Amino acid sequence: MASLARTTGRIFLGSALTFAGISHLAWAREEFRAQVPKSLPLDPDTTVLASGVAEIGLGTALLFSREHRPLVGTAAGVFFAAVFPGNIAQYVHKRDGFGLDTDRKRLVRLFFQPALIGLAVWSTRRPR
Repeated sequence: MASLARTTGRIFLGSALTFAGISHLAWAREEFRAQVPKSLPLDPDTTVLASGVAEIGLGTALLFSREHRPLVGTAAGVFFAAVFPGNIAQYVHKRDGFGLDTDRKRLVRLFFQPALIGLAVWSTRRPR
């Protein structure tokens, strides 16, 4: 049963990352710009595009990699930790995006990032 739960979690996360990455490159670029911290010394659009490419790579690796699955899960967890400051910036600077149009919604979202990190690592662990 744990194996099925892990597989389901990994497929869900891989699909969500791939979809989000594609949306970074296409229809949701402006929405994702709301999450780029103003203190980041990079062009916001370039940052959104680069993170989209990273998400597509991580998502497809979660879906299709077998041999390196634990490494991919760790990399996805590190990615989620790396983009967390953008989520914090969106909250602190009160920037709307993806329906996060109140302080409460932006705050609640912050608590999901550790869950994504945990899911990335847990769903890709090798069974004991």
